[in-house]
Amino acid sequence: MIAAMPAPLPAPTFDAAAAYPEVNDLRKALDAADWPAVRAVFADRDPAFHTLLVREAGDHAASAAFLHRVYDDDPTDRLAGTLHGTHLICDGWRIRSSYRAQHVSRSQFDQFHDHLRRAERVLIDVTARYPDDAAAWTQRITLARGLQLGQNEARRRYDRLARQHPHHAPAQAALLQKLCPKWSGDWDRAFAFARECAQAAPAGAPNAVLVAEAHLERWLDFETDREWAAYLGGTPVVDEVMRAAQRSVLHPDWVDGPGWVWVRSTFALMFSLTEQWPAAASQFAALGNLGTEYPWAYVDGAEGFTKYRAKAYAKGGQS
Repeated sequence: MIAAMPAPLPAPTFDAAAAYPEVNDLRKALDAADWPAVRAVFADRDPAFHTLLVREAGDHAASAAFLHRVYDDDPTDRLAGTLHGTHLICDGWRIRSSYRAQHVSRSQFDQFHDHLRRAERVLIDVTARYPDDAAAWTQRITLARGLQLGQNEARRRYDRLARQHPHHAPAQAALLQKLCPKWSGDWDRAFAFARECAQAAPAGAPNAVLVAEAHLERWLDFETDREWAAYLGGTPVVDEVMRAAQRSVLHPDWVDGPGWVWVRSTFALMFSLTEQWPAAASQFAALGNLGTEYPWAYVDGAEGFTKYRAKAYAKGGQS
C-alpha cells in the first residue's frame, strides 16, 4: 500500500489581522473614515494591545488625510494625536526605506526627518497632557532613534514610560533597537538592558524575548560565515536563548496575549539558528502559518519562515 503524501503546510502570512481580528475592524473603520468606530476598536484595551493597534493604524497608509483631519478637529484628543503622530512616523519610515543610510538619498532623508519632526511636535503634546500613555511614549522612543537624539534622551523617554508601565514590552523592544551599535549604541548596554527587562518582568511574560532579540541583532552584526556559525554555536548563546524562552513562551504561565506572534516568531527563528530543533518546532506549531515582518525580514521573510519551519519539523519531531 502506498503511503499518503503529507498535506502541504499552509503558506505563512504576516498580516496582523490573521492573529488579531480587531485589526481588521480597525482597518474597516479607517477606510470608512468613521471616527466613532475607530474609537470603539480602542475602547478598554490594555496598554499592550492599545500599542499594537496604534502601530497598525500608523501602518495603514491610506488613512493619512483622515487622521490628520480628525487631529485638526481636536488637537487635545488623546487618541487622535497618538494616531496622527504614529502615522507620520510610519509614513516617514516608508519614505526613508529600510536600507542602510548609505543607500538612502538626501531627498529621502529630508522628507523622513520632516515627518519625524512633525510627529515629535504632536506626540510631545500628547505625552504632556497624558503622561501615562504607553503607546505615545513608545512612539517617542522610536522618534529618538530616527531623529538621532542620543542614547540618554531615548533612555529618558523610556524611563518616563516605565514609571507607569514598568514591563511594557513594545517600548522595551523600541529602546533595545536604539541601544544597538547600528543606532550608535553598544553591545554591553544592549545586552544589559535586555537581561534587566527579562529578569524584572514576571515569569511567563513576553519581556524575555528581548534577550533573544539582542542575540539576533548581535549575530546579524557579524560579517562572515565563520563568525556567524561560531556565535550561534556557542554554548552561552544557546543556553541563554533557551533560558529566555523558559521564562516566557515555555513557562507554564505563558498566555498568547498581544504581541504573541512577534514573541513566538523571534524564538522560532533563534531556536532554528541555534539548531535547537525540538524547541523551534514547538514554536512553529504554536504559530501555525502566522508570523511577523520582524524578525523574518532578516532571513528572507516568508521564504525564511517556510525554510526554517520545514527544518524544524523534520529535525524536531513535529508536523
